[in-house]
Amino acid sequence: MHHRGGAAMQVGVTHFNDQPALSLADLGWSAFFADQLTPEETALTCMRIASVHRSRLTAQSQTGAVRLALGHQVKTTDFAVGDWVLVDPETLTVQRRLSRKSLLERHTEGARVPQLIAANVDTLFIVTSCNEDFNPARLERYLALANEAGTTPVIVLTKSDQAEDPAQYQKQAEALQRDLVAVTLNAKAADAIDTLAPWCGAGQTVALVGSSGVGKSTLLNTLSGKSGDAAQPTGAIREDDAKGRHTTTSRSLHAIAGGGWVIDTPGMRSLHVSDSAAGLDMLFAEITELAPNCRFRDCTHAHEPGCAVRAAVDAGTLDPARLERWRKLQDENRLNTPVLTGPRGNRTTVPRKRR
Repeated sequence: MHHRGGAAMQVGVTHFNDQPALSLADLGWSAFFADQLTPEETALTCMRIASVHRSRLTAQSQTGAVRLALGHQVKTTDFAVGDWVLVDPETLTVQRRLSRKSLLERHTEGARVPQLIAANVDTLFIVTSCNEDFNPARLERYLALANEAGTTPVIVLTKSDQAEDPAQYQKQAEALQRDLVAVTLNAKAADAIDTLAPWCGAGQTVALVGSSGVGKSTLLNTLSGKSGDAAQPTGAIREDDAKGRHTTTSRSLHAIAGGGWVIDTPGMRSLHVSDSAAGLDMLFAEITELAPNCRFRDCTHAHEPGCAVRAAVDAGTLDPARLERWRKLQDENRLNTPVLTGPRGNRTTVPRKRR
């Protein structure tokens, strides 16, 4: 798509070495964003947020990286890597952030607002490894996050070269959600690019999430072709429990082989479920679909008579451990999801009380 303000893109831009100008479609632009533009915004330039720091933003334009200026009372925390913004080409000041097609956000205990992870992501690569790091309960939390955000999850199982039977990890991962795809690879090997190519085409955006030490930074370096000083730092894991240290400390947007873009994220020590009812329903579809057959509409699937879900457990068609994890995440989501209270027109948001 030709952008009406594209000619102004040359102002104040740091160019890549010998790299031709990219189209907006190359950066991930689509009709979803174009439809948001107004006639009054024809002189503004469309850019994509590439990194968010405490006091500054950088963006990816059609011809290179740009450091943006913020208007009065505009905070960097209002933006996520992957956001599309409209920028004044003369001052490089952000004028407006466009509505997001998808948004990954992390709810942390005690925080009033969620932490923005990445925006406008097409595919979320949930990275774990074929060792002790593999944890179905933690993977389900990431899957609920992806489902609620409106992005497609793919489980990426790294260190397949070090596992005796990587296929067993793949089978366990794909069983976590209906139609879920899981792939095994060695993040250091060049053929990892081919394995992930279906989701990394021109204009496509992927994000990497997962705990520390699973190979996210190594995978990023392989996908982006970065080495030496340009590469993301990588760290070794502890031999006794396969856990690693944080090597990525901020989120950033990188070009990758095939014309796509990848957003790296720091390892997450905790991931709380909140405002994820739809995401959990998709994750546990086999339970969601059985529930209407229970005798009681508000069945907890714990002790009520006529429970179709418990009947499936007794029949051996539903894993009892799966039901227990569903119950735990449902309780956590209910507890962490605020509710509106007070008279109409003057409602306030308050946390739920424990039962």
